[in-house]
Amino acid sequence: MSMNNSPNVFLDPNANRFQVNIINESHNSNEASQEDVESDPPHYEETSFTEEAHNRLRISYRPGKRELYDNFLQNGEKPEASLHPCDTHNKMYYLQTFGHNTMDPVPKIDYYRNTGSVSGNKLNRPSLLEIHEQLAKNIAVSTGSVERVANGESTAGEETAASKEEEKKTGFVKFGWVKGVLVRCMLNIWGVMLFIRLSWIVGQAGIGLGIIVIALSVVVTTLTGISMSAICTNGVVRGGGAYYLISRSLGPEFGGSIGLIFAFANAVAVAMYVVGFAETVVELLKESDTIMVDESNDIRIIGTITVVCLLGISVAGMEWEAKAQVILLIVLLIAIANFFIGTVIPTNNEKKARGFFNYQASIFAENFGPDFRSGEGFFSVFAIFFPAATGILAGANISGDLKDPQGAIPKGTMLAILITTVAYIGVAVCAASCVVRDATGNVNDTVIPGMSCNGSSACNLGYDFSRCRSQPCDYGLMNNFQVMSMVSGFGPLITAGIFSATLSSALASLVSAPKVFQALCKDNVYKGLHFFAKGYGKNNEPIRGYVLTFVIAMAFILIAQLNTIAPIISNFFLASYALINFSCFHASYAKSPGWRPAFRYYNMWISLFGALLCCGVMFVINWWAALITYVIELFLYIYVTYKKPEVNWGSSTQALCYIKALDSALALTTVEDHVKNFRPQCIVLTGAPMIRPALLDITHSFTKNNGLCICCEVYTGPRKLCVKEMNSGMAKKQAWLTKNKRKAFYAAVAADSFRDGVKSLLQASGLGRMKPNTLVIGFKKDWRNAAVTQVENYVGVIHDAFDFELGTIIVRIGQGFDISQVLQVQEELEKLEQERLALEATIKENEFDEEKSGICGFFRKARKLNITKHEAKNESTINTVQSMHVGEFNQKLLEASTQFKKKQGKGTIDIWWLFDDGGLTILIPYILTIRKKWKNCKLRIFTGGKVNRIEEEKLVMASLLSKFRIKFADINIICDINMKPNKESWKFFEEMIEPYRLRESCKDITTAEKLKRETPWKITDAELEAFKEKSYRQVRLNELLQEHSRAANLIVLSLPVARKGVVSDYLYMAWLEILSKNLPPILMVRGNHKNVLTFYS
Repeated sequence: MSMNNSPNVFLDPNANRFQVNIINESHNSNEASQEDVESDPPHYEETSFTEEAHNRLRISYRPGKRELYDNFLQNGEKPEASLHPCDTHNKMYYLQTFGHNTMDPVPKIDYYRNTGSVSGNKLNRPSLLEIHEQLAKNIAVSTGSVERVANGESTAGEETAASKEEEKKTGFVKFGWVKGVLVRCMLNIWGVMLFIRLSWIVGQAGIGLGIIVIALSVVVTTLTGISMSAICTNGVVRGGGAYYLISRSLGPEFGGSIGLIFAFANAVAVAMYVVGFAETVVELLKESDTIMVDESNDIRIIGTITVVCLLGISVAGMEWEAKAQVILLIVLLIAIANFFIGTVIPTNNEKKARGFFNYQASIFAENFGPDFRSGEGFFSVFAIFFPAATGILAGANISGDLKDPQGAIPKGTMLAILITTVAYIGVAVCAASCVVRDATGNVNDTVIPGMSCNGSSACNLGYDFSRCRSQPCDYGLMNNFQVMSMVSGFGPLITAGIFSATLSSALASLVSAPKVFQALCKDNVYKGLHFFAKGYGKNNEPIRGYVLTFVIAMAFILIAQLNTIAPIISNFFLASYALINFSCFHASYAKSPGWRPAFRYYNMWISLFGALLCCGVMFVINWWAALITYVIELFLYIYVTYKKPEVNWGSSTQALCYIKALDSALALTTVEDHVKNFRPQCIVLTGAPMIRPALLDITHSFTKNNGLCICCEVYTGPRKLCVKEMNSGMAKKQAWLTKNKRKAFYAAVAADSFRDGVKSLLQASGLGRMKPNTLVIGFKKDWRNAAVTQVENYVGVIHDAFDFELGTIIVRIGQGFDISQVLQVQEELEKLEQERLALEATIKENEFDEEKSGICGFFRKARKLNITKHEAKNESTINTVQSMHVGEFNQKLLEASTQFKKKQGKGTIDIWWLFDDGGLTILIPYILTIRKKWKNCKLRIFTGGKVNRIEEEKLVMASLLSKFRIKFADINIICDINMKPNKESWKFFEEMIEPYRLRESCKDITTAEKLKRETPWKITDAELEAFKEKSYRQVRLNELLQEHSRAANLIVLSLPVARKGVVSDYLYMAWLEILSKNLPPILMVRGNHKNVLTFYS
């Protein structure tokens, strides 16, 4: 049932079925709906939506109106609209979807466009947050907007309409599949080979093998065409041809490497085709004895003039170039038709003497088998013919100038392959059916009566060419390259065909090279080539690319040895074909949901076969040229990989990387963990990674290339704001890690408290076996000034880590980790510096304008003086800010934040392995010593023992470390750990905990109980007495650390564990404080008491 508010739409048979429902929520449409039911019989409606979905257009069609619907889709006509006349509540109109009050938009293509799309503007649909949080709100539209919608105009699509109108005004040229693809491919495939080499090939290989040679070449091009068709129909194709297809499928590494050599090959191909044309012209000049200088220089002169003319046609615009291509195709078709006509025109004695006898079954039978001569074989003949089958990318190379590349490239390319294949086979079979392999050209070489012919077809037809067996002859399929000209009805037309074939191929290459090169430069894969990305005119013509192509072509016309470079160019083209086939295979193999080509007639394994076939053909044609091609491609691939261009095209390489990672992660889950494969997989509470870089750096030192590292941040506060801030910063912070070459992940959660957030991270972080097993947290330096809840949360996180059986590392450095204030000051100074530079640029620009103007300069002096005053004011502001922040800009803090990035000099890592926690305390420093930055540091081991067993204890520890294969410089047995600390140290500890003591023993029972209820976090006298020995030990350990490890580069110490619910948070923090105070960087480590070391093999 329709929900349109206007019943007239259904009653009027001429009413347009496309309606815009702008419905007020309060309006009752029951009467209209009832009227619909009574006046119309039940019927099914199909519902679709126009491109104005942003304005909630509702489209349906009734029986008999299907033609209007189809016309709308094809022509893009805007529908008429009906508008509800009033809103009785608030005089406001609302755009509605399905007649309901909702912000949800209907499906529309503009929501799926890329930003900056040339085919239309990208629209932003309401975010999930807007729909979720503001469900009851409406989109209010002004009356003017409603009027435009009522008239069938799109408020959201106004910019798109404007851009399309601009295209119409400027005359933006787009080609269909015939002129844009079919014509170009046919002209590029039909080259000089058709006219001057095909007869020789069929003479050498015979009709049978000749057809196989052609068929094998066509198999390569057809498989490539099928793969290209699949890639082309898997999304919108932009300019760049083969480069665009390969780069968007396999990524910038493959695309960038092949794009550059493909553009270069096309540029050199211009020179090859032009030289072919010039050589033909010089042959004509030689026949008429009108050589200008000599043959070589005449080729250069004619080649230069030809390239200049072709460049003029190309620069004039694609439309002129397309017209020239059509004319050349007509000439070429006439030349081919002229040959076929010539084969049925009765021959004469002169042509018979040259081996042409019209269609003869005996000649067909004689020429069917091969007759390889002069060292030629099947593959050498194939290598000579194969370049004639190339050229299938001519249409794809101008993909940016096609109306519908997705439809045009597959249709035009495949049809061109079919037509040209038929033509090649037809010409080959016809030539071999009419002309013998050898002929003398002498009309007097007739058969003498009584002479034995020995099966020779020419002899049976009355001519004796037997002397060709003992001496070379000038005519016949094997000797005369101008067989087509001789056979044709009118010889000069074949010459015109040669001219057409060479010039059309040259013109196609001259257009292809700059177009591909421009697309490559636009993507900024090679930053130094971005100069050539700029386009000019209505078709964005790459004028700079045309000039560069012209220069390259001229260089090879004037100085290059084209016979040497030709095989390399053929291999460049074949390398492109191989990668196109591989792209199709790779995209299919990656099984990405985004791989949905509309062209269904492809198979991933056939594409892989096509890629391998192309690689094989490269070596068949010329093995050394194939090697050069691979070396160049590999070098460019490594270069692009090293430079890592900042592009993301959703390539199949990414998809396959994901699949491999997923498979590996799943495979890990099937294998039980083994102690030999243990590695620290850390969850690091850095907050934003750039805020605590030193904490990340020390963790990264023992996880890089070895284990998992996840930088975590907890957002607390109003949930809506936290989630918004968290989502907006995720990509930025992960990008910071990547930019700073930190092999780590970033994760964040929004929670009610810090402890709740960390608890979520500890439980949910990781994937399968790749789950964190160690928590790394910075020491809370400000615990004495922090709120009680903050201290409780901090200690609670440590308890939670132990509950979840994670190892725990608390890191402390003298200056602390948080450098947010420093970053804030730097950001402010950078902004002021940018303002200063902008001001200087403005002043220079004004001074330049003043110099250029005479009379006006006087009037600008006042403005200049005014600007100078502002500059002085800004400079004073900068100085004020700098002096204001000089205290805050803590240089020591900044240096401390980078201390773990630097290479550590010769020194020691002191390991105080006091308690056996499974070996994590010894494993972490060992991993550090195998890192480049810490390799100069030696391990010193400190452990507890008895005075009367010092040597025995040393031997036991040395034996244990040797079994673990951990090298050490020294072992120290500490016998006086349990001694009481000196009075000054203990007094400092007591003064530190004094503000947090309850002192209930000094109060009556009632008061004491009340204080316990009000301040349960305080340290009771009973607790302090119960853990007095443990407190002594922490203070004493600090004294020992000061005595033995003051000069160490790093201290690794067993972390004391506080019993949950027994030791108060502030007493535990006091232990950690006194234990690590006034020391070098220290890691307090406690494993999860499961073995991480083993001495078994």
